[in-house]
Amino acid sequence: MNGPIDTNSWQYRQINARAPGLSYLANALIDLVEEGYPVVAGTADLQYSNGLVRFAQRFPERFTQFGISEQNMVSAAAGMASTGAMPFVATFASFLALLCCEQIRTDVAYSALPVRLIGHHAGISLGFYGTSHHATEDLAIMRSIADLTVVAPADGPQLAAAVKASVNHAQPIYFRIGRGQEPVVYEDDVDFQFGKAIVHGEGSDLTIIACGSMVHPSREAYRALRAAGKSVGLIDMHTIKPLDTKAVLSAAAHSRFILTIEEHNILGGLGGAVAEILAEAGSPARLIRHGIRDEYSLIAPPTHLYKHYRLDAAGIEATVLEALG
Repeated sequence: MNGPIDTNSWQYRQINARAPGLSYLANALIDLVEEGYPVVAGTADLQYSNGLVRFAQRFPERFTQFGISEQNMVSAAAGMASTGAMPFVATFASFLALLCCEQIRTDVAYSALPVRLIGHHAGISLGFYGTSHHATEDLAIMRSIADLTVVAPADGPQLAAAVKASVNHAQPIYFRIGRGQEPVVYEDDVDFQFGKAIVHGEGSDLTIIACGSMVHPSREAYRALRAAGKSVGLIDMHTIKPLDTKAVLSAAAHSRFILTIEEHNILGGLGGAVAEILAEAGSPARLIRHGIRDEYSLIAPPTHLYKHYRLDAAGIEATVLEALG
């Protein structure tokens, strides 16, 4: 189902103009092919939305356009992996995690095949597309599947680092990413290790644990709070599964409060994973989960939704101040 790429098309030109973060995925895959890895890629009619059109233009023989058949794409990726290929397949997170859950569980994870699943436009980043296209349950679903690693990079450079690190990772992986417009948090060639959180700072009052698109606004709030004299820490918990237990318990040992921030339902995602660790360890630190509070997300531009759900820097800062009384 592949066809020629029109590099003069509006969609192709808009990748650079409107979603520069998407280039990191395709460029990382191109680098891996040039380094000799058996990488193949595919998407379900969204090569412009996820930037894989770049990969398709460079290596058309390694790219498959599956059309609007997401479940078939995942099963086909499992078949490719069984032959020794290293498949990366991408579509909207709401379709990949919800619609393709059975195929991910049975064809990929149960079969222990190293498929890399890219769920892009996660959370509420699709805005006006509506609740059916918002992915606020995917972390809860994916982390409940055995032998499936779940990663939520903060920005393009961290995504590229995670993609390149995945060549030495035996398990299948679900990558949860945004829409390519996320502000950059890290420099290129950032150090990335699966299951190893990045600690930006420690605090005795409260530690923020954030993932994915919420790392940047959390860092802005963290900086403002520290400038105001609050003893606040910040952890980028990019790997939701396996979670960095040591980082969580270390923060809980030094902070009165733990505040998880996620562009996701507060049930079952990052907040749920942290709650499990704290409960099992008998930690005295109080946990506050911040995100979508068990409801279907509203329809509006993403910027308006982030403000409404207090998932922007100002909202996160206010949430911390309320927790501290």
